[in-house]
Amino acid sequence: MNGFLTAERQAAFRRDGVLFPLPIFHVDEIERVKRRLWSIGRARAGRLPPALNLKPHLLVPSLWEMVHDPRILDPVQSLLGPDLLCWGSSFFDKAPGGPEHVHWHQDATYWGLDRPDAVTAWVAFTPSVVENGCLRVVPGSHARQLPHEDSFDPDNMLPGREQLAAAVDDASALDVQLAPGEMSLHHLLTVHGSRPNFSNGPRTGFAIRYIAGDIALASGGRGSATLVRGRDLGTFDLEREPEGELHPDALKRHAAVLRQATRIVASEVRRTRPMRDESARS
Repeated sequence: MNGFLTAERQAAFRRDGVLFPLPIFHVDEIERVKRRLWSIGRARAGRLPPALNLKPHLLVPSLWEMVHDPRILDPVQSLLGPDLLCWGSSFFDKAPGGPEHVHWHQDATYWGLDRPDAVTAWVAFTPSVVENGCLRVVPGSHARQLPHEDSFDPDNMLPGREQLAAAVDDASALDVQLAPGEMSLHHLLTVHGSRPNFSNGPRTGFAIRYIAGDIALASGGRGSATLVRGRDLGTFDLEREPEGELHPDALKRHAAVLRQATRIVASEVRRTRPMRDESARS
């Protein structure tokens, strides 16, 4: 599947809050990028360290190209319109037999956006199947923002360790199984999570967060984003293409972006979880 989504697929996304599988990259393309990234990771304890796994497309040219790839942007434009920003990107790597997992949550929880007109494109770099902890979603769960709390779980892969405050009926979830090079799309309010990797091989996926070009921070503050298609509507400071792989100038800019993003998330955590965490500790 290349190009824009049909009216039927757009309607399915609006109904379910998720759409998959979308064949995007040839397996050889994704393998080349994966091997290069694993080479970078091997020099850094086997994976990108957390500080570099926030918006790595600002550090690695092949990832910059990927977030701009029209094969991804065409379906996203079908859902969000012609002016698109990449709000973020990150890898979700699960080692074979490791404890890492993702609690049930909604992506938009701590982003501080003024509305959730946004989509996560989840690109499979390895097979993503039930055995290795594929993405799981609750179809139709994207109607509203739900309360979250701290999971206090060190194996929760989310930066804020968040989880839904209410229980989720596991039987209502759908397994989003993907082959390398395939992509899923889910709404930022779609409830989703994933189990640990019980297989003998790694599971790697690249999550790209796209927002409509006129979205801003609800606080009225400034953040940064990457213009990937259409017009700059002035709602965010625009991020720059890396000069090379982990180029010193790109690393310096990235450090500033990381500090800014950390402040935004921390502010949202304080605003939305003021007392619940303290009561959970006692």
